[in-house]
Amino acid sequence: MRDCYKILGVSHDASAAEIKRAYRVKAKLLHPDLSKDDGEKFRELVEAYETLSDLKTRELFDESFSYNQYCGRKTDKVSFDYRSWLLEREDDESRAKLIFFDLMHRNEDEAVREFKRMNSERTGFKLSRWFTREDFMDYGFILAEELVLRQEYYDAVILLEQIIKMEYSYNYFRLFFPEVLSLARHVLRNNIEGQVNDELALDAWERALDLGLGNADDSFFLQKMADVYERMGDLRTADICREESARLGRKK
Repeated sequence: MRDCYKILGVSHDASAAEIKRAYRVKAKLLHPDLSKDDGEKFRELVEAYETLSDLKTRELFDESFSYNQYCGRKTDKVSFDYRSWLLEREDDESRAKLIFFDLMHRNEDEAVREFKRMNSERTGFKLSRWFTREDFMDYGFILAEELVLRQEYYDAVILLEQIIKMEYSYNYFRLFFPEVLSLARHVLRNNIEGQVNDELALDAWERALDLGLGNADDSFFLQKMADVYERMGDLRTADICREESARLGRKK
C-alpha cells in the first residue's frame, strides 16, 4: 500500500491545513502542464490528496495502514510548549503566529476566534506582516475557507482581498488561483447581502471592484450597492451606481 502521507510529504498527524498546503505546493511542481513528467506522479499525488482531504477516507486509510500502532509508539516529551508560550504574549507577532499555529494543529475554531478578536481590537493588525509571502498566501487562504465555513463572511472577504492582490503582484498560486477567485466571487455574490450590515456590505462590494473579477461581477456588485444606498436615502449615489452597473452590463 502506498503511504499517502509520504507522497504528500507530511507527517501522519498532519492537520487538514498542512495537507492542503502540501498538495498545492507539490501540484505546482508535478502538474503535466508545468513538468516534463509523464503525469504518473501527479495522478499519484491527486489520489493521495483525495484520500487524506476527506475525513472518512482518511480514517479508513489510517486504519488499514495501522495508524493506531504508529501513534502508540512512545516518544520523548517535549519540554517546551510553543503554544503556551505564544498565549502568554499579547504582541501582534505572537498573536499572528498563534493564529496560524492553531490553524495547523487542528484548532481551527481557536484560530478563527483569535483572528476576529485581533481584527476588532487591534487597528492595522495584519497577518501578512509576520510571515513570508508564500506562507501568508497559503495559510491565509486556508483561514479564509475556515471563516466562510463559520459564516464569518466579511472577515473572509478582507483576507481574500489581500491574497488576491498579492497574487496579481506575485504569481504564486498559479494553477490554484481560480480556486481563490471562485471562493471570493461566491462569498461576494451569495453571502454578503443580508448577512452583514449595510455599511460592511458596501465596504465589501467596493473592495470587490478592485479585484478584477470581471464586468459581469462588477455590474452585479454595483447594483447591490445601489440598492443599499437607496435604502440609506442616498438616491444620487444609488443612481450613479446603477448607471455604471448598466454600462458594464452592456460590455461583452
